Amino acid sequence: MIVSVVNKLMRLPEEFNIQMRGLLTEEWEEFLAVWHVPPHLGLRVNTLKIPVDQFLKRTSFHLEPIAWTTDGFYCSSEERLGKHPYHQAGLYYLQEPSAMAPVACLDVQPGDKVLDLCGAPGGKTTQIAASLQGKGLLVTNDIKAERVKSLVWNVERWGAGNVVVANEDPHKLAVSFPGFFDKVLIDAPCSGEGMFRKDERAIRSWSVYNNESCAALQKQILEQGALMLAEQGRLLYSTCTFSSQENEAVIADFLSKHPEFTLAPLPLEYGWRPGLAGWPETANVRRLWPHKVRGEGHFLALLEKKSTGEIRAKTGPFMTAPKGLDSFWSFMEENLLAIPAGSLVLQEPFLYCVPPGLPDLQNLKIVRPGLFMGILKKGRFEPSQALAMGLTPGSVQRKLQLAVDDKGIERYLKGETLMYSGSTGWTLVCLEEFPLGWAKQTGDYLKNYYPPGWRLMG
Repeated sequence: MIVSVVNKLMRLPEEFNIQMRGLLTEEWEEFLAVWHVPPHLGLRVNTLKIPVDQFLKRTSFHLEPIAWTTDGFYCSSEERLGKHPYHQAGLYYLQEPSAMAPVACLDVQPGDKVLDLCGAPGGKTTQIAASLQGKGLLVTNDIKAERVKSLVWNVERWGAGNVVVANEDPHKLAVSFPGFFDKVLIDAPCSGEGMFRKDERAIRSWSVYNNESCAALQKQILEQGALMLAEQGRLLYSTCTFSSQENEAVIADFLSKHPEFTLAPLPLEYGWRPGLAGWPETANVRRLWPHKVRGEGHFLALLEKKSTGEIRAKTGPFMTAPKGLDSFWSFMEENLLAIPAGSLVLQEPFLYCVPPGLPDLQNLKIVRPGLFMGILKKGRFEPSQALAMGLTPGSVQRKLQLAVDDKGIERYLKGETLMYSGSTGWTLVCLEEFPLGWAKQTGDYLKNYYPPGWRLMG
């Protein structure tokens, strides 16, 4: 065991070791001890699809509650929960336990307008979407196009319809959304020191994404996020680094320039600790140290905005109802019992259902302006996987509900044709009452429309 600790420490940057000794002093040895302990794993239940108590009754997973959440649990890697059909059905998200704290502290309520400014890969976005319970609006953004792909996948698997996905620079977002959001989350890009134990890639990239360059970027992002927050709104700034330069110093600098903001107190429970001594103006921030909590390193600061009399972004409708949707309406009449709330927008050949209350998005790079409904193809409409994941068996004309141990589940998730009889037409394939995707009934078999990028391999 001693050898494993030494080997791990030898891979850590020496400059990082020096900094941490200075930060932790008498706790340095206690901090070192966590390096030979495996990182904790977490699971968060999708309450858009199933209440927590019903999820616990339905599953036999070995779970233990995470103290700072109502829907998060510690889990075991031995159960391979990422391969379970319930995961494919979007019933839970596998997320590091400390990473669940920022959204829990933001206290999102149904009906809020929320911005997740640095949203990829989507863990915190899905947590916000569950908190909204289908009411209000969530705009989630990431500046890197490659990272947005995982963000879209997680939003669609989650079954959230009131979500807009953007791939834009925060400066440009701020032009379109001044004073618009009730809640803003900035899980800022950082040097990632808090993830060293969990991901060795963070160790290798530390010298590139150093504290100084990260702090400069974080200050810019925080400035833009603040512009988009409404009066009396709340902004949660978080990082997964230990650096005071990226944490207390960023918040202190922001407060010195923005008297309209104050720091709201956060819990001193669960092993959470105050910010570092020497920063009295940031006394209400919280640090999650891996030697004090069952999770990785995290920093939390909750900012509240006073009334300033500023102008809030004007909202729509800015889009006209599209024409030429006869095939879509025929699909709806033949297959669905209700249409999701919102306005239909056609970006040929893609059809979306856009949540109400948005400002003009015309000058922004929007990957998903709302729920992706499907594609118009030469006089016919093909429904999307995103639409399927947001439905229930009671909202469609035809469905196939399979038990979790039915062999058809695995075959469907691998993209294979299913041999089941039924009435001809589009069919929602479900794991119990939870949708997995579309198939099309023809005679005694179902043609599989499960997307290739979602399929299980092997």
